[in-house]
Formats: sequence, C-alpha cells, structure tokens
Amino acid sequence: MAEDTSQEKTEEPTEKRKKKAREEGNVARSRELNTSLILIVAAFGFLFFGPMAVRSLMSIMALCFSFDPRASWDTDIVGEYLHGSMKDIFTAISPIFAMLFIAALVAPISMGGWNFSSKAIMPKGSRMNPLSGLKRMFSINSLVELLKGWAKVLIVAGIAILVLVGLKNDFLSMIFQPTENAVSHAAKLIAWSFLLIVSSTVLIAIVDVPFQIHSHKKKLRMTMQEIKDEYKNTEGKPEVKAKVRQLQREMANRRMMKDVPEADVIITNPTHYAVALKYKPNEMPAPIMVAKGADNIAFKIREIGEEYNVPVLQIPSLARSIYHNTEIGAAIPEGLYIAVAQVLAYIYQVDQWKRGRSKEPPKKPNYPIPEDLRADE
Repeated sequence: MAEDTSQEKTEEPTEKRKKKAREEGNVARSRELNTSLILIVAAFGFLFFGPMAVRSLMSIMALCFSFDPRASWDTDIVGEYLHGSMKDIFTAISPIFAMLFIAALVAPISMGGWNFSSKAIMPKGSRMNPLSGLKRMFSINSLVELLKGWAKVLIVAGIAILVLVGLKNDFLSMIFQPTENAVSHAAKLIAWSFLLIVSSTVLIAIVDVPFQIHSHKKKLRMTMQEIKDEYKNTEGKPEVKAKVRQLQREMANRRMMKDVPEADVIITNPTHYAVALKYKPNEMPAPIMVAKGADNIAFKIREIGEEYNVPVLQIPSLARSIYHNTEIGAAIPEGLYIAVAQVLAYIYQVDQWKRGRSKEPPKKPNYPIPEDLRADE
C-alpha cells in the first residue's frame, strides 16, 4: 500500500502547538548540558575554596587528635570539640555547596528557559504500557543515548588518563614534601585534575544540545491535516464565520445609514451605486464620504436622502469613481477635488435659486475625472 505522504509530519509547528507543548512541559532539554555545567561549577568551587577547606579540615584533625586529659571525665569538653569541629567544617564547605546549589537551579533552565507544568508529572497510561516501553527501548533516541553513554565513558576515561599521566611527577613529588605542604599540594592537583576531566563533558554537551533541539522540533512537527484542523478550531467553521461577517456588515450598514441625513449631497449612478458626501469648510480639509453602497444599499441611501431632503444628483462617472476610490469616513482623493467642488457649488446655486435669491443655475457641467481614478461599470 502506498504511503499517505499527506499525513507525514513535515510542517513546522504553529505558535499554538509550541505554546501547548510548553504548557505540557514539553521543551528542549539537555541532561548533558546540565551535568556539564554543574560539574564545572563544582570544579571551580574546589579550585577556589578547596585550599581554605583543606586548611580547616587539617586544623580540625589536629584538634581532634590532640588529647586533652580533662575530656576523660568532662563530657562537656567533648561536646565543645564536636560543636566546634562541625561549625568549622560547615564554614569550610558552605561556599562550595552554595555554588552547587545555584548551579543546580540555573543549569536546567540554561536551555529551554524556566518552565513549570503540572501536566508533566501527571501519570500517563502510555508510560506504563509495556509495548510503548519496548518501542522506546528500541527507538532512535535510545540508540543515541547508548552511543552517548559509551562516548562519555571513553572521552572522560581518555582525558582522565592523559591528565593523570601528565601530572604523575607532581603527585610523586609529594613523597618528599612535609605533610602540611603535601596535603595542600595534593588538594590543588586534585582540583585542577577534576576541572580538566569534567571539562571533557563539554564535548558531549556540544554534540547533545543541537541534537536535542532538532529532536524537539521534529517531535512538534505537524501534518497538513493537523494544521487545517487547528485553523478550523481556532477560526471557527466557515458557515459560522460567514454568518458573523454578515452580521458585522449589517451593523456597519446601520451605523452608516445614520450618517446619511447629515450628508450635503448624494451622487448616484443612478441605480447601481450611491455615495453620500459631507463637507464642513471650517472643520474638514476636504469632503469626506459618510456612506456608500451598491444595488439595494444604494437604493436605501437614496431613499433616506430623499426623506431628509438631501440633494441627489445623477452623475454616473463621478459616483463610480468615488465609490471605488474612497473608503467610508475617509476624504475623497485629491484628483476629485475639482469635480466635487463643482458639485457642491451647483448644489449651493440650486438652493439659492429655490429660495428666490438668485437666477436658475445653468445645467450641470462636465465634471473632470483623472484617468487613474476612472472606474467602469
């Protein structure tokens, strides 16, 4: 049977998928990076605070091995020895433990950031399923983890051998040193050896981090069907969206119709298009369109205009040009200023003639419309 390639997870995850994965605790993590950072911090802690800890331990041992005859019959002295020794030990190692504590908090969020999810610790049936467990055991990830394990052993062991062989003479030279100097020297050698050895884990982390990022992205990939389903669930069904758009258009039309009575003129096609213009010289830099519509809406605009005695002019070319080049509530294009100015002047002359204040105006002029603003039927 041919494989259905449409179901292959080849598409990059959507933002919603990434957000959901993060909420479920599914983020890219590298245990090798965490381990490497903690070990390196521990090595630097021993390197900087080790000598102080060694001197404190040496003084404690000297104090404990020196015998005070009073301790034979006075148990309070033994308690003082114990309390003082514990206090000195805690003071000596507390800086190192403080560094390890901070490293243990910072290392896990060094890759993937801070993320807490209760869903990640919830029990899942798939984790207790033996078949799922076998599948994980023989998966690519398991093979990679096995190879990483062997690589860590070989790399760390190889670096350790090189370090110990290189420092062999330094370790042997401590035989001829006084005890106090030998102990201090040994502490420094051990700290430096530890730092060099654990630095080898950086090599493992350098390889593991890109692999974990790639594996995480691959796990989040989606099929085309999953993307379509997510879009449908997010945006809603097409018929619902169409109904919502219809209601929005109806609401917008109702708001638009309320502005028609305030218009100064309505220009029509005469039947297909209608636009209502308003102009207040002291308030507006140019005439604005308060309403426009085609067919039934155009008829409604004309009807409202006639009801409120708004002048209606039939100028098909100008009506089409304004309709196609102007949005509701916006000023008309600059190229139509002259044509609209002639319309408003003609409306004013007609109004004055009807009031008996002037002679009957001439017939409507030929309104100039630039070629780039012309619109056909």
